[in-house]
Amino acid sequence: MKLKTADLGTVRMSYMDEGKGEPIVLLHGFCGSHEYWEEVIPELAKDYRVIAPDLRGHGKSSVRESACAVEDLSEDIKDLLQHLGLEKVTMFGHSLGGYITLAFADHQSNRLKAFGLIHSTAFPDDEAGRNGRDQTIEKIKDGRLKEVIDQLVPKLFAPASAQKEKIERAREIGYGTLDEGAICALVAMKNRPNRNDVLQSSKMPVLLIAGERDQVIPAEKTFSVSGEWITQSVLTDSGHMGMYESPCELIRAIQTFMKKTQ
Repeated sequence: MKLKTADLGTVRMSYMDEGKGEPIVLLHGFCGSHEYWEEVIPELAKDYRVIAPDLRGHGKSSVRESACAVEDLSEDIKDLLQHLGLEKVTMFGHSLGGYITLAFADHQSNRLKAFGLIHSTAFPDDEAGRNGRDQTIEKIKDGRLKEVIDQLVPKLFAPASAQKEKIERAREIGYGTLDEGAICALVAMKNRPNRNDVLQSSKMPVLLIAGERDQVIPAEKTFSVSGEWITQSVLTDSGHMGMYESPCELIRAIQTFMKKTQ
């Protein structure tokens, strides 16, 4: 899979663009990259055109400032789709990527055919969560991003996970994050609003995927809204990293949802 680059003005964005057909956009989580989807893209690309960008300051994408909102990250994706000449896509966001997907659905719904949250939530941070973001920002400002990633990544996987190689892989991807990119994402997550109204008022199909053993975002936080337009799916034995822990289940859930929306 070859990485491409687009100069979008605010950011020089790297992205994968694989396969042909109905376009799917995959947005990774905090301190991840397009590589988070490395077990998912080859399968989905057999039937769809799959676009997986590196968010600003993550992977190989640049960042120009450390202060940003989730809406700014959403604008980056809008600019990328314009660069690619894509009018409508189906977007799936993992964790932080889900917050960006919700912002996109809030402000750019005309560009979406359907969307999904993977190990994500429409709820904002509570006070303890916001304080935790601030503490992490201070650690990164002290030059301790590697320590932050080393502590974070094991918690993303199911308790007592035997997938040590995949934990190491996620750590390795995280080390590629720029300090400014991590701070930007933390500020964006800390200040994001409650977007349950976006789920409730959606005029398009929505897929909500949760990990049965997710220690970061429990299933009830993901499944905050129900309705005939919403599909809920639980990945058994998965923590917060279904793309590594339960890739076949995740691929199946996305494929089934895509067939329903066509």
